[in-house]
Amino acid sequence: MTVFCGIDWADDHHDIALVDDSGRVLHQQRIGDDVDGWNQLLEALAAHGDSADAPIPVAIETTRGLLVSCLRATGRAVYAINPLAVARYRDRHSVARRKSDAGDALVLANILRTDLHAHRPLPDDSDQVRAIAVLARAQQDAVWDRVIAHNRLRSLLHEYFPAMLAAFAGKRGGLMRPEARKLLAAAPTPTAAARLTITQLVAVLRRAGRVRQLAAGAARLQAVLRADYLHQPAVVEQAMGVHALALLALLDAACDNADQLAEAAAQAFRAHPDAAIITSFPGQGELTGARILGEIGDDRARFVDARALKAYAGSAPITRASGRVRSVTTRRIKNQRLAAAGYVWAFSSLTASAGARAHYDRRRARGDAHVAAQRNLFNRLLGCLHHCLITGTPYDESTAFPAPTQRLEPAAA
Repeated sequence: MTVFCGIDWADDHHDIALVDDSGRVLHQQRIGDDVDGWNQLLEALAAHGDSADAPIPVAIETTRGLLVSCLRATGRAVYAINPLAVARYRDRHSVARRKSDAGDALVLANILRTDLHAHRPLPDDSDQVRAIAVLARAQQDAVWDRVIAHNRLRSLLHEYFPAMLAAFAGKRGGLMRPEARKLLAAAPTPTAAARLTITQLVAVLRRAGRVRQLAAGAARLQAVLRADYLHQPAVVEQAMGVHALALLALLDAACDNADQLAEAAAQAFRAHPDAAIITSFPGQGELTGARILGEIGDDRARFVDARALKAYAGSAPITRASGRVRSVTTRRIKNQRLAAAGYVWAFSSLTASAGARAHYDRRRARGDAHVAAQRNLFNRLLGCLHHCLITGTPYDESTAFPAPTQRLEPAAA
């Protein structure tokens, strides 16, 4: 008798259901989200034939959390079922649209009973790569938070302090530059900024870590800050300055978090065996490599072939055909984090690889927009990465982008 388990998880409790291969309900129970609940789950599984040699597979609607981590530690297959798919399966058992936690656990168990072949268990990634994924995703979130904080601050400064925006217009990083943040902290209003002397501006630049051309930089800033601009009323300007300092604190925290997490992710990535192969590719730095590795993992059996990896990353198009209608469109359902890292990777490779640049130019010449050409280049690089990881070989430019062969015209008679 084959047994399948479904778990409907919640914050403080979980509902479990066990069914056999004929659909008969063997066990249903609600357990707590604690050690006692975990022990009750193990006892229920053991009572229905669970063993180290033949663990009972489990279906659950999440890939994260302590419960999932403990289930994976037992060596059993854990299937993360999309909640939208569970909702569709629920309609197979009832058309009344009723729903309960216990019923959802039963639906999850029956999903494995009827369609186990159509679902994939969570990959058997190493703890090392899972730690890299945690750090890389946290750093990516910090970068996105930094962009949000920057845009909010920039929008406010546009309303009352255009001189600050003009002072760092065209500078890489803009308001995220250390000297911009230190300057705004020292003078959050245009009136206060216009009073700053060269000595004070030099001190601001020095606090920001700048060591060269301090006097010239201070003179440039003073000229910009003392130029003629429109002003808000004094009271309103002062209030906006207080608001700007609050937003600046958020931006400072986001910048510090992004930098610290970037270093931690790079350090963890360097210790992984796949790091040497990944960084052998053009345009691959340690941070981008950590993001790529964190999303694809190091379980070589996770993707059947390169096409499966490309579909997971969203770089391969999707075909929809019905009757006489056939369309090839961009894949929307994908790993968004991997797709974002892939765009950065492909963009960086344009200046690091002549083959990548030529491939991009060919796609553009065929009519692809910039984003489409970048995605196609990422698709090509991802296929090469899959091959290199499977075979354990580093990147080779001549293999990835072989020189095009020229057609020989037949000799004249």
